[in-house]
Amino acid sequence: WSVAFLPGGDILITERPGRLRIVREGKLLAQPIEGVPQVFAQGQGGLLDLAVHPDFASNRLIYLSFSKPDAGGSQATTAVVRGRFENDRLTNLEEIFEAKSEGRGHYGSRLAFDRNGFLFITVGDRQVPPEGNLMAHPAQDLSNHHGKTLRIHDDGRIPADNPFVGRPNALPEIWTYGHRNPQGLAIHPETGDVWLNEHGPQGGDELNLI
Repeated sequence: WSVAFLPGGDILITERPGRLRIVREGKLLAQPIEGVPQVFAQGQGGLLDLAVHPDFASNRLIYLSFSKPDAGGSQATTAVVRGRFENDRLTNLEEIFEAKSEGRGHYGSRLAFDRNGFLFITVGDRQVPPEGNLMAHPAQDLSNHHGKTLRIHDDGRIPADNPFVGRPNALPEIWTYGHRNPQGLAIHPETGDVWLNEHGPQGGDELNLI
């Protein structure tokens, strides 16, 4: 589902059923990495995106997004963990985000660090139909994470200059809202702009400058 490159030349790959793999010197190592969280590997869910901390060379931190099962194991939400990757193992796992959302697929879950060290996370609309009174759609509601991009510090703290900090009934980690299922996220290497793409329901895919 995702690929990330480490400073030493190794390549990390997430596989949706819940495996984190290493490609070293052009060869896929047989043994998956230990320490990956339990994932909800059904439908569109599973182990999803992967991001390497900008200071990985010194702190060894990597970030994983995944569909986290609920207590009953029948549904899931988007969550993000970070852990130390060394000696081909993942340790000190820490959850830094869990989405307030529910539904079927459309987990979103892309991760990207901007050049200021902020972590951006996407969450999909969870397949709530785009019909009827669209202003009442959960993706337009700032009290949940449906159809949102989020901006947090690398440890999960909320930046004080996020646009909805201090607004009543708004989640302060929200950066933008009104998305469908954003599954592409990239930072422009020269301007620092955040670019995002999302799937339309019947055509109408979008490329957005966030």
